[in-house]
Amino acid sequence: MSRFERDTAPTPSGPGLYTARMDTAWWIVNGPNGGYLAAVLLRAMQAELADPERTPRSLTVHYLRPPGEGEVEIGVVVERSGRTVTNVTARVSQEGKLQLLATAAFATTRGGPAFQDARMPEVPVPEDLPDGDPPQIRMHEQYDRRWLWGVSPGQEVPEGQPALCGGWIRLADPRPYDAALIAALTDAWPPAVFQRRVRRTPGGSPTLELTIHFRAHDRITALAPEDWVLARFVTRTARDGFVEEDGELWSRDGVLLAQSRQLAVLR
Repeated sequence: MSRFERDTAPTPSGPGLYTARMDTAWWIVNGPNGGYLAAVLLRAMQAELADPERTPRSLTVHYLRPPGEGEVEIGVVVERSGRTVTNVTARVSQEGKLQLLATAAFATTRGGPAFQDARMPEVPVPEDLPDGDPPQIRMHEQYDRRWLWGVSPGQEVPEGQPALCGGWIRLADPRPYDAALIAALTDAWPPAVFQRRVRRTPGGSPTLELTIHFRAHDRITALAPEDWVLARFVTRTARDGFVEEDGELWSRDGVLLAQSRQLAVLR
């Protein structure tokens, strides 16, 4: 069992109830990484739904406060289940305090038109790129990265650098790809806004809300555990102390696997 599998696993504790352990291996600044938390929540929702034919299509997580190390409680409710779509909610609590709220849509495969006008950027393959940067925080130790856009943490940010970053990424301890791992990868890169010459504080840029759209379940599960995924993140606006970040995850053969958008605090 990989570290990711173990550290995101929910344990049933009652009807609609689960527990999970927050491990500091996935810590960023003041608590666990938002993508890691999204993966834990998604796995609890999938366990409660217990229907592999209904795959995740959308997940939204609101981060009220960062959980501390140790056990959290997850309450999951199947709000509605129709012919093709099921809506699920989840709440994470620790020591009696609400930490996270989440909603998700699961669905069977539907017929209809299929096209992909989006195109993956033309980039070097990961094997032609230098090894990733030395980890600056514990969470970064869990991933293998090859930078393509932006500069890695600790390097000087050039004047006029756009708020764009990303590159090839995979788990340092590989395991089969699924929606939970994809959810984690949407928040596994340093914030794109850090590529601008903005004032930073020790608190970083905490995420308030993260939404993920899963676009190609069949391609996600067809990836080999050691395969790379291309991740690209961009921020276009900073205003009133908040920034948005849009992300895309691509398979090596150019299939758009997932899209993400998050709203974060710029301290």
